[in-house]
Amino acid sequence: MKSIGILEKYKSLLNLPAHTKAISLGEGNTPLIPIPRIAQELGGGFDLYVKYEGLNPTGSFKDRGMVAAISEALGSGMKTVICASTGNTAASAAAYATRASMKAIVLIPEGKVARGKLVASVVYGAKVIQIKGSFDDALKLVIEITKKHPIALVNSINPYRLEGQKTAAFEIVDDLGKAPDLLCIPVGNAGNINAYAMGFDQYNKLKKSGLPQFLGVQASGAAPLVIGKVVERPDTIATAIRIGNPARGEQALEVIRKHGGKIIAVDDKDILATQKRLALEGIWVEPASAAGLAGLMKEIKENRFNAKGKNIVIVCTGHGLKDPDIIEMSQPILIEPTLEMLEKAIL
Repeated sequence: MKSIGILEKYKSLLNLPAHTKAISLGEGNTPLIPIPRIAQELGGGFDLYVKYEGLNPTGSFKDRGMVAAISEALGSGMKTVICASTGNTAASAAAYATRASMKAIVLIPEGKVARGKLVASVVYGAKVIQIKGSFDDALKLVIEITKKHPIALVNSINPYRLEGQKTAAFEIVDDLGKAPDLLCIPVGNAGNINAYAMGFDQYNKLKKSGLPQFLGVQASGAAPLVIGKVVERPDTIATAIRIGNPARGEQALEVIRKHGGKIIAVDDKDILATQKRLALEGIWVEPASAAGLAGLMKEIKENRFNAKGKNIVIVCTGHGLKDPDIIEMSQPILIEPTLEMLEKAIL
């Protein structure tokens, strides 16, 4: 069966220039997975789903935006793209650039990127440069160099990134038949929460599908939108949202003002505990992806949100294979290859 990417599936709904040359790796069409056992643990009486974006081609939601940004850059005649990244953007940019026969350059903070993401960027053929600084320092550099040289910037400040990413909201409405009552989503550079708002707004105008409230969730060590100021040295186990000065932070706050909801912070220990809990549902995500559910759990347990009768969607942005080293595990049992020893081990 031919895989239809988001640029083809939602072509009439995407605000992309006429010169765009669409490429695809079959991104999008990710599952909306019910997790009723977790809903029951939180008191029950509501429907809870995971939008599992880790099943995109490079293992994260970034592919939706990247296919749009690089297709536009390809159509405009660019030969090279560049991005700053905590890992997922780098892997995605590298994959789609090589698909388009373009060169990719990625800047990452020294020692701050999960190995699974770094390896992917290298395998896809990107030129990877580490800087002695934070993601925010890297982003400043890529903005500066693209002003001086004919290199396409493909971070989420590129407007075409959001055009691609908003298709996840379309898919949720297509699957549920309406917008959820609440969308819980990790917040790092804040592009994704803005993209979902764009998608739900657009579908509501076309289909009267309704609008959700938003629960944006940051890590306590990287929560500038919660504390109201830039975090100079963001620190969290959730590398994908380890960002102290979100490029689209003000827009994210505007989404909350317009749609209702809030942005909160959760501790690393809660993020890791929630990651393990999701795995027991057969859904393995990287730590940052567990932040949305961790935030919902915190709000319900502390009686700040009444979930009864609601449809709630948790956005899980990246696959667990993005950061396998975070998992603590003992060595598997080693036995002699006999039935007796196997019975002894399992019975």
